[in-house]
Amino acid sequence: MTDIAARWAELEERVARACAVAGRSAGEVAILAAVKTRPPEQVVEVLAAGARVLGHNRAQELAAVEPRVRELWPGGYETHFIGALQTNKVNQVLRHATCVQSVDRIELAGKLSAAACRLERTVEVFVEVNASGEPTKAGVAPEEALDLAGAVAALEGLRLRGLMTIGANSPDPGVVRAGFEEMSRLSAELVGRSATAGARELSMGMSGDLDLAVAAGATMVRVGTALFGPRPS
Repeated sequence: MTDIAARWAELEERVARACAVAGRSAGEVAILAAVKTRPPEQVVEVLAAGARVLGHNRAQELAAVEPRVRELWPGGYETHFIGALQTNKVNQVLRHATCVQSVDRIELAGKLSAAACRLERTVEVFVEVNASGEPTKAGVAPEEALDLAGAVAALEGLRLRGLMTIGANSPDPGVVRAGFEEMSRLSAELVGRSATAGARELSMGMSGDLDLAVAAGATMVRVGTALFGPRPS
């Protein structure tokens, strides 16, 4: 077993334990492998270990890595874009990604919609929320999130899957937990609206805080360091 395969198995066990503590089924939480800075060969290793959702942070890196991964890996998987997306990179990203998790403004959603229509396909999206209120983080403010989500869901060519956030950068678990619980509340309200009732997914939690995210209701966690080790400098 390779190091990556062993780490994947450990990660699955960790998610399963977190789900058990929260009284949830492990099948309720998908694991996205965040492959930032990783070469195609390592990406294929994590797919061979069992990953079926990949996440890229950078448009240029996605365009460089994804074609080679497709050559090397014959099976199916989802490719998500999870980083900040400039509108002038939309076409480049949509050549390779099936989902964009970082929609934080209507201008970007409009560009994605127009591109999806040109390509005659449906693009899946999440609305990114800055639940912690940290100025260094991207995302719409929580009080504006549901209105943006409704506007995004109404755009042609897009399918809203749910909400995404990055946990608070704090050593205090209570602070991190509060942000995730706010996201859970927003998600429940979003699903309670008829126009967005199908947008049930909640992407939150990474290597350091996924246990708190699962406890708060995450349906997808995004993990890089716990799979690959520290990123190369």
